[in-house]
Amino acid sequence: MEKTKLTQLKLTAAKARLLAVEMVHDAASGHPGGSLSCMDVLTDLYFSQMRVDPKNPHDPDRDRFVMSKGHCSPALYPILALRGFFPVENLKMFRRIDGHMSGHVEMHYNPGVDMSTGSLGQGISVSVGMALANKYNKEDHRIYTILGDGECQEGQVWEAAMAASHYKLDNLLAFVDHNGLQIDGNVTDVMNPTPIDEKFKAFGWNVIVLENGNDLESVIAACEEAKTVKGKPTVVVARTVKGKGVSFMENKAGWHGTAPSAEQCAEAIAELEGGCK
Repeated sequence: MEKTKLTQLKLTAAKARLLAVEMVHDAASGHPGGSLSCMDVLTDLYFSQMRVDPKNPHDPDRDRFVMSKGHCSPALYPILALRGFFPVENLKMFRRIDGHMSGHVEMHYNPGVDMSTGSLGQGISVSVGMALANKYNKEDHRIYTILGDGECQEGQVWEAAMAASHYKLDNLLAFVDHNGLQIDGNVTDVMNPTPIDEKFKAFGWNVIVLENGNDLESVIAACEEAKTVKGKPTVVVARTVKGKGVSFMENKAGWHGTAPSAEQCAEAIAELEGGCK
């Protein structure tokens, strides 16, 4: 990828992180940590990989994306706004009783959202259904989804993984946002789902491991590699940093579902603005 394009993607990711922090602060509620960790993946998908048209969000030929870890709406909503699906000003309605931008990803009132999610494990299952329908109808669009590593403690994830492999869904690309933390602490302490890569491999998936899932060049390369794989779905296990971009949030489980104070928000914005220049 040319340097100018890569620089633009990095700027977009930084802007999306800034908007995410502002949203959660303004609502005094939300999930900043896991939203910041997967922002680079989302940026590449919506600004480089996926076939989508903000002017025609229901285009039947579009690629689909499912945020399986649905509580990370502060990641998806800013990306959709920056991509042009709705005005950035709409983000001020996040988690407001008089608005429709709910804390978990919602499809009925927010253009660009392909599936409402929240209960963990259901998003990957819906993604498998979408990919299977795609195959049945002989359509060529692709299905993308992001799971959390804590989400991989759900049995439903592995039922979906088994089905995706069985039906040879090579039109499905899943990312596991492997930041190592969930609401109660380290994922390995709560209910160890590792080795995630080996488990998906045992279920018959093509597996790509990214040592730095916050590196856009690595994410781009993984997406391009996945497009060449035939006869099986691909999962990218991306090792990321929870709270990425805000130093006092990074690698802290406490920021899973905590809103920053006014002072903390100002500090985070000042830090993130450096990446927007």
